[in-house]
Amino acid sequence: MMKTLGQALFSSGRQNPKYTEGDKKDQDYEIRTYHATNWMSTTLSGMQWDAAMNTGFRKLFSYIQGNNRNKVKVEMTAPVTCRVDPGAGPACESQFTVSFYVPEEHQDNPPEPSDPEVFLENRKEFTAYVRTFGGFSNDNLKREELLKLMESLQRDGVQYADKPFYAAGYDSPFKLMNRRNEVWVLKKEQE
Repeated sequence: MMKTLGQALFSSGRQNPKYTEGDKKDQDYEIRTYHATNWMSTTLSGMQWDAAMNTGFRKLFSYIQGNNRNKVKVEMTAPVTCRVDPGAGPACESQFTVSFYVPEEHQDNPPEPSDPEVFLENRKEFTAYVRTFGGFSNDNLKREELLKLMESLQRDGVQYADKPFYAAGYDSPFKLMNRRNEVWVLKKEQE
């Protein structure tokens, strides 16, 4: 418990999903192709990104603390991602899927969740355009950074999927300096 708590507080030594870097474009964003991996996820509906992230994080943190069928503690990893499937209009609820990357030692056989709202997500390989930013993230900052990323992609004539999109956080709320946050937009699939 102390190791997991320490990692949550200070975000040191966390495993990250593997990816292949593409060209970095004009320092605005980078291109990453993430390998196929397993993630533990939970999906919520709501109007606010941060509220969904907080609720989802608590459910997933309970899972890694041993609230799973095997009663196994699972190491904290980074990032915590939040997939956003926007609602039909500005006053409509969006769907948020909050996810933890399953550590390497559990990739082939992750402990089965005991909470029915937590599920195993098998992410296939995907390519994302990624914009990194610092500081403490919030709904407005994530939206601003997402718009900057989309403007950069439009400037460069890059085809991307309008939705879904992702926010990724790497740090505990207790980490004060050198914070790392990201927004991801997926590469548009060839039709």
